Amino acid sequence: MGVGPASIDWSRHPGLAAVKRVAPRVHEAPVAVAFSGGADSTALLLAVWHLWPDRVVALHVNHGLQAAATDFERYVRDLCAALGVPLQVARLQMALVPGDSVEEVARDARYRALAELAEQAGAAEVWLAQHRHDQAETLLLALTRGAGLPGLAGMPARLQRHGMTFVRPWLDVSGDALRVWLREQGMPWVEDPTNRDQRYTRNRIRHRLLPVLEDAFPAYAQTFARSARHAAQAQALLEEVAEADLAAVGSPPVIQRLQALSAARQTNVLRHWLRQAGARQASEAQLQQVLQQIAACTTRGHRIHLRVGRGFLRRQGAVLSYLPDEPGLVGARPARARTSDNL
Repeated sequence: MGVGPASIDWSRHPGLAAVKRVAPRVHEAPVAVAFSGGADSTALLLAVWHLWPDRVVALHVNHGLQAAATDFERYVRDLCAALGVPLQVARLQMALVPGDSVEEVARDARYRALAELAEQAGAAEVWLAQHRHDQAETLLLALTRGAGLPGLAGMPARLQRHGMTFVRPWLDVSGDALRVWLREQGMPWVEDPTNRDQRYTRNRIRHRLLPVLEDAFPAYAQTFARSARHAAQAQALLEEVAEADLAAVGSPPVIQRLQALSAARQTNVLRHWLRQAGARQASEAQLQQVLQQIAACTTRGHRIHLRVGRGFLRRQGAVLSYLPDEPGLVGARPARARTSDNL
């Protein structure tokens, strides 16, 4: 591909300063970059390669869900070979059950595969290339779903998943600027054809809504990113309050102690406890039912047995208990992504 330090103008890379600021927290460990072959991950791989050429390793996940996956993998292999970057590839075999969202299943499988590949490479972090415009899309998508603060906080700059730390250094970097820089350097990338498929809500937001916002509010991406940061700060505060309240009401929660809290604090601490207990899909309507039942629980004989998320909330004496459904009863999720071809 003719890629080399002499052929690239690093001074104009719009994301390089942000990468320097983040810097890997684990010294001497490999810096793993999730490299799909798209524009954003190409720009990120180049930035990390420029700063830490002897430490960077590329991780590529081939979902095998579309014909273009072969082109993506070919491009990834060619660029990594040109840069001299070690590459690890995971080819996934995913089993979908009726009712599954392809996007959600593929995303979870991708994170799991990236975590496994990074661990095999000896890396402590996986760097992701989502940027400011991706954050705006995420925020708008959350609004369409009536999300609370966790959704409005958008994508965090750092998160733990499948035992691995994932880092997003570019949440305040323009995606458009990254593509302009790549074109200036004559650097190609592979376009995912599904990005144009407007059956997906995120793509409709990207192709229909964002151009209108750009025209009416040119700085929307920056202001949306700022709003996401404010929501994240507020959510962090709620988590602190929830931890304190959970310590007071107990885990599992004592019903009488819950009743002493305001409805807002009951909701907050119950969400926190239920997430820990495995109820990750508790709806607002379900939580309102729970609050009503807690308020009505004034006698020993009052029974609580409510569907919450993919399990059941029950009263057991003086406390609440949560029992998730057995996986086989609610539709088996894909098995752990099988990884292969570790280069």
